[in-house]
Amino acid sequence: MQTVDRTFSGGPFGQDGVRWRIAFLLMLMTAVNYLDRQAMAIAIPVLQDEFGISSAGYGWITSGFLLAYAIGQGFAGRILDKVGTARGLAWAVVLWSIAGILHIFGRGFLSFFFFRALLGFFEGFNFPGAMKAVSEWFPKSERALGANFVRVGTGIGALLAPPLFGYLIYEFGWEAAFIVPGVIGFVWLIAWRLCYKPLESHPSVTSLEREFILKDRIVADDTSEKASWRELIRHNGLKGVMIGRFLADNLMYFYLFWLPLYLANERGFSLKEIAFFAWIPFLCSDLGGLFVGWLSGKLVKMGWTLRQIRIRMLWIAGLTVPITALAVFVENPLVALALVSFGLFANQFKTTSLFTLPTEMFPPKSVGTAWGMCGAAGSLGAMLAQPLIGMLADTYSYTPVFIIVSLLPLGAAIVVTLLLGPLRGDEVGSDNKLESSKSTSAIDA
Repeated sequence: MQTVDRTFSGGPFGQDGVRWRIAFLLMLMTAVNYLDRQAMAIAIPVLQDEFGISSAGYGWITSGFLLAYAIGQGFAGRILDKVGTARGLAWAVVLWSIAGILHIFGRGFLSFFFFRALLGFFEGFNFPGAMKAVSEWFPKSERALGANFVRVGTGIGALLAPPLFGYLIYEFGWEAAFIVPGVIGFVWLIAWRLCYKPLESHPSVTSLEREFILKDRIVADDTSEKASWRELIRHNGLKGVMIGRFLADNLMYFYLFWLPLYLANERGFSLKEIAFFAWIPFLCSDLGGLFVGWLSGKLVKMGWTLRQIRIRMLWIAGLTVPITALAVFVENPLVALALVSFGLFANQFKTTSLFTLPTEMFPPKSVGTAWGMCGAAGSLGAMLAQPLIGMLADTYSYTPVFIIVSLLPLGAAIVVTLLLGPLRGDEVGSDNKLESSKSTSAIDA
């Protein structure tokens, strides 16, 4: 077998770049996922007029989505670990595409609440499956970049949603905003079934690329049992990530679900203006994700431990994202949009750490379950916040919401710093057994 140098980096278009093409498929899946969930955020000003849905009612609808999304993520990890990445994600995309299309039958609060909850449950499989695939296909030195490459799909979906759905709603009515992403999901399914195979049996993977991936990847002992929820929850590092996401996932969900409505109701944006401008912050989020993923890989090659990188990135986000709160105080709406864009760029330092950590704490056999638990915690936190956001928007203003959500990444940085212990692939704790629940609480110097 050929010896693989650590500087090997088969590009996405070369014969040694199959892992990047897999990541591209996962990125497209995530983009479709976010198109589906953004459809209602763009359509809600029209739906409010047509069906009399208040901001508080919309808050409860998004809360229902997030509760179902949390439940879906909680079950997704166990199901994906059992049936495998390929089959599990294929069925998830089919079912959430159908759920998205069913929204055309919505006629008020209760029907939209039900269809959003159905969509949320099946969309909960997206990230546990994608991160499981990243843990299977990427070595330590590229894992953060691979994860962020997948996460670019969130920004692509979010930045395409305002112009695409704005046009569709303006030309064809609000129903088109739910039909089109559902159809796109079925198109993606065809590509997935044709192109995805497990690493060990993929016919296009060269021996050089396979050796490069396996050399620096945690390979689970096939004779060992998958860790149970109870075993995983005893891991202090996982507790830290779950609490961190319970707090800080609120920031992205707030902008995903509420930014179009805020621009319409508080800044006087028309549907066309939302289509022209509301995508900009999510483009900045994508750029931030790519930058942070690239930086993580560079720091690994420079000899930084994974723990050092993840902790420091959490603190960068915690100390810079609060600047976003100024957006609600400035008079110029474009300056406000620029501040939101900066906040979503900086937020990627936090998101990269919290999304990648489960893949660095557990072997691939348990990553799906661990990641699903963390995702469920984040969704539950956001779910509890949605009715409060709607109530504040109806009776007071968005000012306290902007302030609170901008401070949450700082809370996540504090909690994870206190609970995170050694990570797999660092100098300690790199064996393939489940880490003990005892973990250090000191900050790496």
